[in-house]
Amino acid sequence: MSEIAASITLLVVLFAMLAGGIWVGLTLAGVAWFGMAFFTARAAGDAMAVTIWGSSSSWTLTALPLFVWMGEILYRTNLSANMFRGLAPWVNKLPGRLLHANVAGCTIFAAVSGSSAATCVTVGKMNLPELLRRGYPEEQVIGTLGGPATLGLLIPPSIILIIYGVSAELSIAKLFMAGVLPGLLLAALFSGWIIFWALRHPEQVPKADVEMSFGQKLAEARHLIPVVLLIVAVIASMYTGIATATEAAAIGVGGALILSAWQRSLTWQNFRDALMGGTRLYCMIALILAGASFLTLAMGYMGLPRQLAQYVGSLHLSPALLMVALGIFYIVMGCFLDGISTIVLTMGVVLPIIQAAGIDPLWFGIFLVITVETAQITPPVGFNLFVLQGMTGKQITWLARVCLPYFLLMLCMLVILWYFPGLATALPSRM
Repeated sequence: MSEIAASITLLVVLFAMLAGGIWVGLTLAGVAWFGMAFFTARAAGDAMAVTIWGSSSSWTLTALPLFVWMGEILYRTNLSANMFRGLAPWVNKLPGRLLHANVAGCTIFAAVSGSSAATCVTVGKMNLPELLRRGYPEEQVIGTLGGPATLGLLIPPSIILIIYGVSAELSIAKLFMAGVLPGLLLAALFSGWIIFWALRHPEQVPKADVEMSFGQKLAEARHLIPVVLLIVAVIASMYTGIATATEAAAIGVGGALILSAWQRSLTWQNFRDALMGGTRLYCMIALILAGASFLTLAMGYMGLPRQLAQYVGSLHLSPALLMVALGIFYIVMGCFLDGISTIVLTMGVVLPIIQAAGIDPLWFGIFLVITVETAQITPPVGFNLFVLQGMTGKQITWLARVCLPYFLLMLCMLVILWYFPGLATALPSRM
C-alpha cells in the first residue's frame, strides 16, 4: 500500500478513536500499533515497550512535574489570590483601568504555573467576580481573561516549551529564555487593545477607585512581592547558569512551599490537594508523550516523515510561505486537538522540514507555541473556552467571539516574530 493510502488510513483510525472518546495518549499509542502491525515488518509489541520506557524515563522531563506542582501550590494557597490586591492600585490610571489587572495577573501567574488552563482558572477566580461587581462590561471582563490566559504556554516556565524541547532535543533553559521577550510583547499588545477599546468606549469603563498615594500603592504591592520574587528566583537561576531547568523547577517548588508556610496558608489539606492535582495533570501529559513517541517511531518505520519532507521540498516554498503553511496547519489542528498532542504528534515530521529550510529550531519553537496559543481560544476544542464555560456558563460560540480580538493579536505577533527573529533568539544567545 502506498504511503498516501497508509496516511489516510492512519488519519481515519486516529479521528475514529478520538470521536469514540478514547484518551488522547491511548489513541496515539493505538494508532502507532495499528501502523506498525499493518504497514511494517517490525514487531509492534517490543517496539512499543522500548519506546514508551525511553520517553518516560527521560531526565529532562523531571522538570515538568515539578513546575506543574509549583503552579498547584500557588493555586491552592492564597499566594495567587494576593496578586489582584497588589496589582489593582497600579492600573487605575490606564484607559480600561482594572481590566489590565487580568493581563498583568495572567502574565505573572503564567510565569509560575506553565499552564494556560491553570492561569485561566486562578486569575479568573480572583478577578471575574471583582470586576463584574465593579461594573465592568461582561464581554470585556471575560475576553481580557480568556486571551491573556494563553500566556501560560509561552512565558517560562512553560509546560509546552518543555515538551517541545524534549521532542526537538533542544536546551530547555534556552527555550525558556527565548519565550521571555515575545511573551512580554504579547502581553503589551493585549493591554494595548484594552487601551484602544477604552478610548473608543469611555462610557463603559467604571470610574476609578479612590486615589491612593504612592506610599499606599507600595503598601498594597507587598502582597505581590512574594510571587514576583519567586518568579525572579526561578528565571534568574536558569539565566545565570546556576541551575538547570530541572533544578530551577525544584527551587520553584521549594520557594512556593516556604512562602505559603511563611504566610500560614499551607495546610495539610491544600498540600495534599496540590500534590494530587499536580500528579494527575502530569500523568495525563506523560501518557500523551509516551503514545506520541511510539507514533513517531511507527511513522519513521513507515517512511511517512521522509515522504512528506520530500513532498514539501518538491513544492520549493520559500521560508516565509512555509511558515504561513505551517501556521495555518497548526491553527486548524488546534481546533481539534490540545496543544501538547499537536506538538508531539507532528514533531517527527515537521522538524526535518524546517531544518531543511534553514529555520532555527529554537526560533520555530516560539513560533509554534504562539500558534498553539491561538488554539486555546478557538472552537470546538479550545481548552480556555472550556474553562471559561465552566466558570461563566456561557456558550462556547459567545466565548470565542469575545476572545476573537486576542486571537487576531496573536496572529499579529507571529508576523512581528517573523520580521524580528531576535525577539526569540537574543536572550538565549547570551547564555
